[in-house]
Amino acid sequence: MPLGSLECEQCHALIHSEDLLRISTKAKALEERNDPIAARQEWLQVLPLLPQKSRQAEWVRGQIYKLELTANNSASARPKHAWAKWLGPLAPVAVLLAKGKSLIFLLFKLKFLLSLIAFMSLYWSMYGAKFGVGFVILILIHEMGHYIDIRRRGLPAEMPVFLPGLGAYVRWQALGVSRQTRAAVSLAGPLAGLMASVVCLFLWWKTRDGIWAALTRSGAWLNAFNLIPIWLFDGGQATSALEKGERFVLLVASLLCAVLAHEPVFYFIAIGATWRLFTKDFPPLPSRQTALYYVAVMAGLAVVLSLAPGKGFGGH
Repeated sequence: MPLGSLECEQCHALIHSEDLLRISTKAKALEERNDPIAARQEWLQVLPLLPQKSRQAEWVRGQIYKLELTANNSASARPKHAWAKWLGPLAPVAVLLAKGKSLIFLLFKLKFLLSLIAFMSLYWSMYGAKFGVGFVILILIHEMGHYIDIRRRGLPAEMPVFLPGLGAYVRWQALGVSRQTRAAVSLAGPLAGLMASVVCLFLWWKTRDGIWAALTRSGAWLNAFNLIPIWLFDGGQATSALEKGERFVLLVASLLCAVLAHEPVFYFIAIGATWRLFTKDFPPLPSRQTALYYVAVMAGLAVVLSLAPGKGFGGH
């Protein structure tokens, strides 16, 4: 069996069956004791020992999500400020301070909204209201593509956080997740961005309003740039699931997109794909589905850029 295998390729027996039985037994015991937080931690240890596309792994991810909801509901159901009665006349002051702490916690929970407002304010001041707001919405759609794909797999994730002038990111728990799953999550953002760019392209075709043309090119160009296969971008995680032959296919496809769409941004993807042919971080098994996904999103962005007026980012 290949190094790192989780099941027998012939009989599909699980390699770590004894460890799986031990951990799952402990997790179920913790569930019976109404300790969802500890039980969730145990189930998280199970995921790296299971094939990620197996039914067992899907069930475990669903169980982790349920336990997370249970823990949140239990915390919200606890009586608030019951301890204050022991403070006598100082109780109202203590409750007020506790509410202030809760308010601070709430502000941290609202970092998505606050960072989005700061992000939008920057681009509004730089490019005006219409383009600034539209551009930020395109980036939000890209990030929500990641977020929705993560959540639908039953994995925990936080709402996007925006860094004015730099970009945005979605923080999520990738422990025990296969390369193929990480690649799919990474490509979900550019796929959502492609869909948003297609909508902008349609609105430009219907209205001939230059703002839609600018948003079409900006959104498609930025998502194409994000497919460059280096660690900083979504393309970096996606390429990690591709073996050498699939990376060569990516190289050829990016060159074709660059030539046919007349867009230099795809040459950057080709350069990154060439570099990744020699990095020796190939996965143990090929992933044709990931390669097809990658090339399809890239080709879709090339088509959008070829149909939209102008050149480069924003049509300039």
